[in-house]
Amino acid sequence: MRRIAASYLYTLVSPEPLRNAWVEYTDDGVIAGVGLCDDISREGAFIDGAVVPGFVNAHCHVELSYMWKLFRRGTGMAGFIDQINELRDTKPLEEKIADIRFRMDRMWESGVSAMADISNCSDSFAIKASSPMYTRTFLEVFGTERKDCPAIISDVLKLKEEAESFGLDAAPTPHACYTMSPELVTASSAEGLKSGFLSYHSEETPEEEEMLVSGSGPMYENRVRAGMSTPPVTGKSSLLYFIERLLQVHPAPFKEHILLVHEVCMDQEGIDAVKEVMENPFIALCPRSNIYIHDALPPVDLMRRSGIRLAVGTDSLSSNDDLDMVSELFCLQENFPHIPVGELFTWACLGGAAFLGKEGILGTVEAGKRPGLVAVDHIGPDGRLTTASRSYRIV
Repeated sequence: MRRIAASYLYTLVSPEPLRNAWVEYTDDGVIAGVGLCDDISREGAFIDGAVVPGFVNAHCHVELSYMWKLFRRGTGMAGFIDQINELRDTKPLEEKIADIRFRMDRMWESGVSAMADISNCSDSFAIKASSPMYTRTFLEVFGTERKDCPAIISDVLKLKEEAESFGLDAAPTPHACYTMSPELVTASSAEGLKSGFLSYHSEETPEEEEMLVSGSGPMYENRVRAGMSTPPVTGKSSLLYFIERLLQVHPAPFKEHILLVHEVCMDQEGIDAVKEVMENPFIALCPRSNIYIHDALPPVDLMRRSGIRLAVGTDSLSSNDDLDMVSELFCLQENFPHIPVGELFTWACLGGAAFLGKEGILGTVEAGKRPGLVAVDHIGPDGRLTTASRSYRIV
């Protein structure tokens, strides 16, 4: 049996931390119990900081790690997509694999116990299969032309078989309204929902909304110039459009776990529509990616009031400086200073675990669970994160 104590122990059974508290765990990381310290000077291992459960990175594209430091900031989504098209596959496979392995190892060392990862190819499969981190792989599909839908679905189902041959939990998922024909949104959603899980880039940028609402804006013009089909102009938000396509799969309610990634433009109408048809919706916040691409943030307070469960992701190294969960939380804390730190940790640990259906193992420090334990240092005197705060894995 091992024991460690800390100034702040966030069990996340409730958001409030235990002050000067200890946690005991077995050699293989199973939590045995928690309690308050009688005398911290007698604790053999005491962390002057916080201890939290292992993080869950709820949205990542680890296969894009080779794109680190290649992208210009602040281009908007249209400019970002142009860069993706220009820079994708510009490094040899050996370098890509090395970058994926380095970032996976770094995430594990910094305390990420599980990840919802987007894949467009098989580059990351072997590395994820050998990692101690749990991953669920969302096999993302694209295709704006209706005639291509059957072939795209056939190809992604072959990729699913390959992922499963590595022992990975994997299934198709749609990318976003602006990269897919209506038929492909529905067909890929149908395949993904069979697994019980779906991840969808939604309302990431005002440019996306312009496409659907009025058939205008930089993203719409890019597609027209490229001779590509554009999504239907509905006069409604892209989130409402997605829900309409989802309802072509089966009638509401949707009991499956559906992750809406970004939601920078979410409003009350969208929230009401989500809650009307989805029983298990989640929102993945990726604040530093949103700032990197178009200097905007989601309406976090509106989301909090909605009761929809929140999680935190890092997105990819094409739109972020690193894959550090504490930096994402610090960004949220700086922009929404009224939100308690314990609530931020809850999103980053329990929110993602619940989306992945792993809350029986991960997400909280409770007897019998094996969430991993993570130290977060350089906590301020008020218990808040600081610019120096970093995380490292204890177990």
